[in-house]
Amino acid sequence: MDASITSLTLETKSMRSEIASFQSRVMGLEQRMGLVEAQATVSRDRDQDLLYLRCKLTDMEDRSQRDNIRLHGIPENEEGTDVQAFLSSTLPKLTSLDFDPLIEFQRAHRIGPKRSDNSSRPRPIIECLLQHNQTRQILQAVHNHGPFRIDQHDIRITADYSKETNERRKTFLALRPRLRQLEIKYGLFDPAKMWITKNGVSKDFYNPEELRLFHDSFQPQSIDSTSTNCSHDNAGDNEGTGNFPPGQEKTNMALCDTEAGQEAET
Repeated sequence: MDASITSLTLETKSMRSEIASFQSRVMGLEQRMGLVEAQATVSRDRDQDLLYLRCKLTDMEDRSQRDNIRLHGIPENEEGTDVQAFLSSTLPKLTSLDFDPLIEFQRAHRIGPKRSDNSSRPRPIIECLLQHNQTRQILQAVHNHGPFRIDQHDIRITADYSKETNERRKTFLALRPRLRQLEIKYGLFDPAKMWITKNGVSKDFYNPEELRLFHDSFQPQSIDSTSTNCSHDNAGDNEGTGNFPPGQEKTNMALCDTEAGQEAET
């Protein structure tokens, strides 16, 4: 009997020791999990901060380029040695605009190194205008009267956006056939906001992926007037079809059909 009690006592002590060891290990795991969760929270906060800073940086870049215009298709060396003088005489002829005061540039030049192969596509010309209203006039003329031609060469004039904004615009433009198929009216606003309307109800999209998901699971009653994701305060120009939001006149930044093929040369 005593031997049995002694054996049970030893087994109990052993179990207590194991339980204490397990408790210690569990406490250690809980502490580690707490650290991991804290690090995950910090990581999420950092990701949100990085996204915010990325949006702000893109916005600042777009604003700094709002007086820039790109000309595509001008043959190499057509401008001679004075690009600004060439553009001062060419742009009024192309756009049929009478600039008053005369058009002025802060700078103008080709983008990228000179190409040795003259048969290749010419480099775009980028120019920064001194008067913002002249930039708007030119881009409005592109919408009203483009495309243009010089000596049998097709000339495209586009706004100048940051690389990220250009990619968003191209992705939005790629979704147009599906929107037409669904009979959804749309407008692409400056710099990269897609506005759609169906049955008199409108919705804004700043993220192309959200618009893709929306039209993939389209239900007419699913349109609401909310808008999501980071946006730019200077949105006010658009591309598209049909009616447009109240208070926002149709003064587009560049031709929808031609801008989809705009080069992202820097």
